[in-house]
Amino acid sequence: MITPDARSVAPRGARSVGGPTRIFIGLLLGILVGWLWPSFGASIRPLADLFLRLIKMIVAPLLFSTLVVGIAGSGDLKSLGRIGLKAILYFEVATTIALVLGLVLTNVFQPGAGLAVPLGGDTSAVAGMQQAQPHAWDLVLHMVPTSIVDAMARGDILQVVVFATFFGVAVASIGEHGRPVLAFMESAAQAMFAVTRYVMWFAPVGVFAAIGATVGGKGIGVLLTLGKLVLVMYLALAIFVLVVLVGVSVIVRVPFLAFARAIREPFLLAFSTASSEAALPDALRVMERFGVPKSIVAFVLPTGYSFNLDGTTLYLSAASLFVAQMAGVSLTTGQQVLMMLTLMLASKGVAGVPRGALVVLTGMLTQFGLPLEGAAILLGIDQVLDMGRTGVNVMGNCIATVVVARWEGVFDDQKMRTFGSTGATT
Repeated sequence: MITPDARSVAPRGARSVGGPTRIFIGLLLGILVGWLWPSFGASIRPLADLFLRLIKMIVAPLLFSTLVVGIAGSGDLKSLGRIGLKAILYFEVATTIALVLGLVLTNVFQPGAGLAVPLGGDTSAVAGMQQAQPHAWDLVLHMVPTSIVDAMARGDILQVVVFATFFGVAVASIGEHGRPVLAFMESAAQAMFAVTRYVMWFAPVGVFAAIGATVGGKGIGVLLTLGKLVLVMYLALAIFVLVVLVGVSVIVRVPFLAFARAIREPFLLAFSTASSEAALPDALRVMERFGVPKSIVAFVLPTGYSFNLDGTTLYLSAASLFVAQMAGVSLTTGQQVLMMLTLMLASKGVAGVPRGALVVLTGMLTQFGLPLEGAAILLGIDQVLDMGRTGVNVMGNCIATVVVARWEGVFDDQKMRTFGSTGATT
């Protein structure tokens, strides 16, 4: 196993209260402080930014080292190709269901109808996003980095995955000559997981500051603004989890409650910070301890960050239709199907882009002749929506590693049972 026992480096006080509990306490205190002392809440934003910078600091080297170890250590390149095909197949099925669910519920509940929000205000916040819209070939070309150092510096997860895949395959292909490289990468991965644990001690403070600054800056009303859309969105996410993810866990014979307990810490991090990057290091560690081989978790989980954004794709379909309803524009069934197919491509790779969902949304609005002011309006509640969709993204990617491992016949049920009996934070 890549990760050493967390108890060997954890501080004595850190064992008294579980990590997820501390994060949840930070979340509640942040809401309370932002509500009661808004000026103070808004002023602590730098603490949240510091935490996110610490997370971004470790993502690229952690991802590279674990992915190379997973690929090179497997020793079976045919198996790797088979794993990749199975992962992509699962990703496409899951994201398609998410897109359809977002369209169906938005059509049923009509959250934008009768909202009477005037469209014609300032669009400066979203005007520059149109220029970032990629064509299909742009996406393919973007996958290949011109410099791995540049890709790591920019935090481009997809490019790091591509280079690490090539490098891992190369190390595996040279046999005995690659063993020193593999040993070095194993050590680097262990060191990065230790760094990750140090950074995670700061997580409750980061979550506290992120929520406190959001509520303090926008007011407690940010939790109620455009409440109908928020309710529909969270209802859709809940249905996706209960029907799709629970259904998948039944199919792969993994108790969903045990899975949910295992990922509660990365899920809370993703939900609280609205950052998939914040949850990636801990998700990698947790899923390996849960019983997914490192060769699978190190490949499937980061790849899912570009190809399996269940919560984001659900949001994009719902938000596009919401703006149409708000503007009084009726989209035909054919137009909505075309929208869904376009989003299947356009949503790939947005996880590494700040507010990437809004970038894609503005492109969709332009393509279908809908007012860009709709995206500007959604900016006001994007933090609340982003929390839910990011949490579901992480949950969907974690279950994807279990699906592929079970599909390959290598999921470790004994590890799962042991992990469930000892708890996720031990």
